[in-house]
Amino acid sequence: MTSAVILAGGLGTRLRSAVPDLPKPMAPISGRPFLEHQLDYWIKQGINRFVLSVGYRYEVIVDHFGNRYKDAELDYVIEETPLGTGGGLLLAAEKVSKDESFLLLNGDTYFAVDLKTLIEFSLANDADWCFSLFRTHEEGRYMGMDVSPQGQIVSLKSGTGRPGQLANGGVYWVNPRALLNERFSPGDKCSLEDDIFMTAMVSGQRLLGVEFSGAFIDIGVPDDYHRAPELLSS
Repeated sequence: MTSAVILAGGLGTRLRSAVPDLPKPMAPISGRPFLEHQLDYWIKQGINRFVLSVGYRYEVIVDHFGNRYKDAELDYVIEETPLGTGGGLLLAAEKVSKDESFLLLNGDTYFAVDLKTLIEFSLANDADWCFSLFRTHEEGRYMGMDVSPQGQIVSLKSGTGRPGQLANGGVYWVNPRALLNERFSPGDKCSLEDDIFMTAMVSGQRLLGVEFSGAFIDIGVPDDYHRAPELLSS
């Protein structure tokens, strides 16, 4: 697996007070855009092609990065109107090989996941989707999950995470067959978390999860954004 999709089209309304004029992935962390920190991490693990689903102020991202960053190729799909996280994925997936699994990332989340472990667990368990999980310390902010001892996701729901529970870390291994769903098509507006994942569970797709203990931060709110320089520098 050498390709990744990054969902970078959100409006970033919660972060607007701290970063008023930039898309979230371009929020400066220690003098560099957050997205550079994210790309650096995954390039070191072997990802050499990124498809970015962009929307709000996308010109800032495209003008900064162009079509290459270090040794990686960058491609873009543009949401002319906001399509949600699911709609952004469906557009971007059109530019990924239909025969290749790929990595899916949130553009405002840094999670130090070991890619080799994620891939091996996904393949060994014949996953359609494999979630990278972390232990949340907050109430109601993240998608809480109930997971069997074998890693099968039994239930998931946005905003239900509670302290100590496993939660969605925003880094996914995606089997290309997972998107062969007649209910959603490129150009549709939908939520990855509340529409695509829920439909996948109901239809019997295999949703797996594996816990990682690496550094995690979601810069979507000002408090965590201001913590990011210390975490990323370590």
